[in-house]
Amino acid sequence: MKVYNNISEFGKVNNATVTIGTFDGVHLGHRKILSQLNRAAAQIDGETVLLTFYPHPRKVLQPGVNLEMLNTQSEKIRQLEKAGIQHLIIHPFTAEFSRTESIDYVREILVNQLHTKKLVIGYDHRFGKNREGSFEYLQELARIYEFEVEEISALDIEDTNVSSTKIRKALKNGNPEKANTYLGYTYSITGTVVKGKKLGRTFGFPTANIHVDYPDKLIPGNGVYAVKVRVEGTEYNGMLNIGQNPTVSGEKTQKIEVHLFDFEADLYNKKITTSFIKRIRDEVKFDDSQQLVEQLKLDQNRAKSILSV
Repeated sequence: MKVYNNISEFGKVNNATVTIGTFDGVHLGHRKILSQLNRAAAQIDGETVLLTFYPHPRKVLQPGVNLEMLNTQSEKIRQLEKAGIQHLIIHPFTAEFSRTESIDYVREILVNQLHTKKLVIGYDHRFGKNREGSFEYLQELARIYEFEVEEISALDIEDTNVSSTKIRKALKNGNPEKANTYLGYTYSITGTVVKGKKLGRTFGFPTANIHVDYPDKLIPGNGVYAVKVRVEGTEYNGMLNIGQNPTVSGEKTQKIEVHLFDFEADLYNKKITTSFIKRIRDEVKFDDSQQLVEQLKLDQNRAKSILSV
């Protein structure tokens, strides 16, 4: 897959078969569109082109909004490549760009820059200033500028019963299993291991404190999870806590701490990727550290059982 950081970097390709959108999560609903895009390209001996934007349009149009994205940029690129996209254009989204009239959007971007032969869009796709452009308007302009436009029906997309909103809700509710089913892959976070208070090792459960590098990345709901952790190309089983460690800490800030099974090397300043398999329990404040240790042993056994399946 070729990646372009601006529409201006893109050159003419054979029978460009185009779709447009943010595609956060690249979930099963999105893959309906991408599969149809691949089929449409194959029918006309064309090449697939996906136009997306960075930063997310809502970040520009609603400054300060907390987006809670399912994918970082690199994660989305990786998933789109797996979906078979040949050309990915990540165009800078600005306030000026948002004011592009729908006629200019079609004429200048779709026709003059992307050289679109066929456009494949979801049933609710809107474009141009104030999202004024509709499917019907696209059909009119397609006849003028000699490209085809294909709309994927609401029934086709909704048949998957998947949406980014449902996935976010599942993760916030501590249900990665449901989220993973909707995504078609395992939800993960990547971050840098930072120094903590080293309290875990005094209990026999040393943990790596993770600082998530992407500020808009959605963090699943508080609790203890069975996870898989990738460190420098090797995957380990482990258990992870998201919360405030109420038994041993008086702090109110949320922390992400992971304990890797059968692992003893130094992780400080290393990037690790943690994949969420199943939530084990709520975060609980215990009466003393001994009760906490006993519960951690139970958690470890539960996590090992889950991850051995």
